[in-house]
Amino acid sequence: MQKSNAYELLDEINHKINKEDLFVNLKELDFINKYLGGHAINNKAFLNLAKNINGTIDVVEIGCGGGDNLRALANVAKRNNIPCNFIGIDAKSDCIEYAKSNSLNFENITYIHSRYEECQLHTKPHVVFNSLFCHHFNDEQLVTMLKWMKENSSVGFFINDLHRHTLAYFSIKILTQLFSKSYLVKNDAPLSVQRGFTYDDWKLLFQQANFSAKIIWKWAFRYLILFKHV
Repeated sequence: MQKSNAYELLDEINHKINKEDLFVNLKELDFINKYLGGHAINNKAFLNLAKNINGTIDVVEIGCGGGDNLRALANVAKRNNIPCNFIGIDAKSDCIEYAKSNSLNFENITYIHSRYEECQLHTKPHVVFNSLFCHHFNDEQLVTMLKWMKENSSVGFFINDLHRHTLAYFSIKILTQLFSKSYLVKNDAPLSVQRGFTYDDWKLLFQQANFSAKIIWKWAFRYLILFKHV
C-alpha cells in the first residue's frame, strides 16, 4: 500500500472540531486501543524497560491525547507494585481537558498542554513513549522526534504505531463504518493506516537519525519500536 500524505481531520488546520466531537473520538480511541491490543503493546514495552530501573520511575508520553495510554500504564504499574510518576504532553488543550477529567482517580498522572519539543521538563524521565502519534508527522519531523526521544530519556523509549497494510486498511474501514459514532474516527482511522509504516520505513528513519532500535511487528497490525540506552 502506498503511503498517504493527506491530512487527517484532527490535523487539518482549516477543519474546526468542536469539543463534543473530539471527546467522542477520544472515547472511541480508548476502546480501539483496549480491544485491538494497543494498550497491551504499551504495557509490555513499559514493563520491559521498567525492569532495569530502581526506585520511582518517571514516564512521559508525548501526544497523549485523552490519556488512555497513561491510565492503562498506571494500572499495570499498580498491579506490579512499581512506583511511577506519569506525565502526558499534548498540544491540543481540549485533549488535555478530557484527559484530566478522566484521570481524577490517578494521583500519579500529570498533564501538560504543550508541543512536546517546547515542553521544559524539570528532570529527564526514565522512559519516554508515544502511541499512534508518529503517523501524524512527515519523515523529517519524525527523525527530529526520534532524536528528541533518545536525548530526553535516561533508560529508553518506545513507540507504538500502525503497520501500513491493505488488510489493516479495509478491516478498520469496515469496522468503523459499522460501529463508530464518530465522524472523526470514520474518516481518520483508515487514513491513519495509509499514513502508517512498514518495516523498511522504520529502518530508513533510524538510518537518518544515526542510531538503531528494535522494530517488532505486533498484532493487530502495529509496530513496536523499542530503544534502550546502553
